Order: sequence, then structure tokens, then C-alpha cells
Amino acid sequence: MDKLATWHILRASGNSTENALIDGEVSRFPKPLQTFAAVVAILIMITGLAGNLLTIIALCKYPKVRNVAAAFIISLCVADFVFCLLVLPFDSIRFIDASWANVRFLCILVPFLRYGNVGVSLLSVAAITINRYIMIAHHGLYSKVYKKYWIAFMILFCWLLSYGMQVPTLLGVWGKIDYDPNLETCSIVKDSRGHTSKTFLFVVAFVIPCLIIIGCYTKIFWVVHRSETRMRKHTTPTIKSPHTPGRDTREIKQRRSEWRITKMVLAIFLSFVACYLPITIVKVADVEVRYPAFHVLGYLLLYFASCVNPIIYVIMNKQYRQAYAGVIGCSRIRASLSPYGSSAPGHQQQDYGQDYSKDFSKTMVSTVSIAMNPVRNSRFEEQL
Repeated sequence: MDKLATWHILRASGNSTENALIDGEVSRFPKPLQTFAAVVAILIMITGLAGNLLTIIALCKYPKVRNVAAAFIISLCVADFVFCLLVLPFDSIRFIDASWANVRFLCILVPFLRYGNVGVSLLSVAAITINRYIMIAHHGLYSKVYKKYWIAFMILFCWLLSYGMQVPTLLGVWGKIDYDPNLETCSIVKDSRGHTSKTFLFVVAFVIPCLIIIGCYTKIFWVVHRSETRMRKHTTPTIKSPHTPGRDTREIKQRRSEWRITKMVLAIFLSFVACYLPITIVKVADVEVRYPAFHVLGYLLLYFASCVNPIIYVIMNKQYRQAYAGVIGCSRIRASLSPYGSSAPGHQQQDYGQDYSKDFSKTMVSTVSIAMNPVRNSRFEEQL
């Protein structure tokens, strides 16, 4: 955006125009670096759109990967898809031409969606982590907490909280959404009284979910470690149960699948932090933009967070890989994932869960340490 257009935006919004002619952050980047950032951001956008859409279709289509955690993962993918579809096109073009900020509607909508979807993403990861925590540490509560209507409420809460927190800013009551000459894009800026909601949003939508996630995983691994220590004291650890060999095999597979999901969610959270932390550090440590390459790298990592999750699913979960292959068109994989295949014996699993739920609850922690897989009551397999 040229300086005259910036000056007009600032004057129309009632802000001081004394700094309108000072170069903002992006203007201090070399032109080749700006072009490089725009091209890579567009590639990330295309990858994120394809990967997240593929994940949503796969999780909705195949029962084998459709469980409680999948509901929250779908919410996470929807948030990332919306970010790639409605935010990244404008954030990528800003490196070359940010004239879209002249359009008042876009100048408000893009930041609103940007902050909202980032909040939904992290809150969804926190919700999945709590799901893993309750399954392992408080298995007896699982059937009471994760009913269909409670799951829907949790997902709705993530979206309403993330976007609802921005309503005061959207109305100009607590900060406002306007053009920021320092960032050379539209963002949350101070209102006429000098107030801004950025710190509050950062704490509620980022810091608190991160602390919840860290606390839950600390507890999860502590429970597993304590169980392993207890089991080492027995030279021949066994689990007495009336399970048939077929049921034992199915139980072991379910534990392994759930433990893989638990580790996968941890990888999602770590990747989220790895993508968002660099830009935060760079903006604090290099206010004068002496090292523009680090700023560009920070922005690209920030954008990469919207497409990295499908990559994690492919790398860490075989069932997700099969589901992706089924959506793409592999007939053999599609048959193995069908509702009538061996992987989805709905009535058998439900009866199995009802008959042995008490045994599962009693031996929950022990079986985690033996197989390094959290036990999941089979009756929840068909909940979603």
C-alpha cells in the first residue's frame, strides 16, 4: 500500500497521521524477500486447503477413524480450512500489495477471522488433550462426559469463546480492528482511549490452553510412568479377565490406536507452539526489523501451522493414511474401511463394551503400562 493510501485510512479512522510516512515492517523487507514470502504463503494456502478438506472428508466418511477425538479434529480442520480460504490469500498478498486494506469491510473481516480461527485451533487441541486425559486418568467418567450432546457443546463452546471474545473489539468498545501502519496490515489496534484487547486475547486463547495441554500431558505421562513402576515389581504381570482370544486381540488393537492418537495430539500441540513461538520472539527481540529474514520466516511458520496437521496425521497414524487413500480412490483401501468391513463390527463392540466395562476400568492403568496404549471402552467406538 502506498503512503498516501495509508494516510487516508488513518485520517478516516480518526487516528493520528504523524507516522503515516514512516516505513512499516513489510516495507523494510527486501523486494525479493517479499516476493518469496508471498509465493511460499500461497503454496501453504493451497496445501492447507487440500489437506484439511481431505481430512474432513475422510473422518466423516469412514467409521474406522470416526471416534470422539475425530469430532474435535474435524473442528480443528474446519478452523484451519477457513483460515487458508479466507485469511491466507490476503496475508500472502500483503507482502506485495496490501491495497485490500482500503476496503473497510475486508479490513475488519480478515483480522476477525485470523484471530478467531487461531483461537479455535488451539482450543480444539486443548479439548482433544482433555479427552485423552480423562480416558487415561479418569476412565470411569468417560462415558458420562463424552456423550453426543456434550461433545457438540464442547465444540460449539470453542467456536463461541474464540469469536465471542472479539465482539467488544469488533464494536470498538475495547480496542478496535483497523489498519496498523507498523505492521502494514489490518489488525487489532488501540482505540481512542488507548485501550487494546490483544493481551487479553493472547492470555485466554493461547496461554491458558497451552497451560491446560501441558498439565494434561504431564498427568498422562505421570500415570503411565507410575503404572510401569508398579508393574516392574511383578515378574510375571498378567491380567485376569474372561476375554476370549478374539476379544483380547481387538482390545490390544484399540489400545494401540488410542495411544497413537494421544501421541499424535501431542505432536499437533508441539508443532503449533513451534509455528507460533518464532514470530512472537522475533517481534519482541527485533522491533527495528534489523533482520527481515527472521520476520519472514516467522510469518511463514505461522501460516504453516494451518497445513501441518494433515501432514502429522499421515506420518503418525496408519488408519488416517488408509482413510486418505480411500478418499483419493484406492479401491482396496476403501473396501477395508467400509462400514461393513471387519474393522467396524458395531453390535459386537457395543456388547463387548457393556459386558467388560468394569474390568476395563479396574485394569485401565495397568494395561496402559503393558501395551503403552490407553484402554478405550469399546462401546464408545460407534458414538459418532
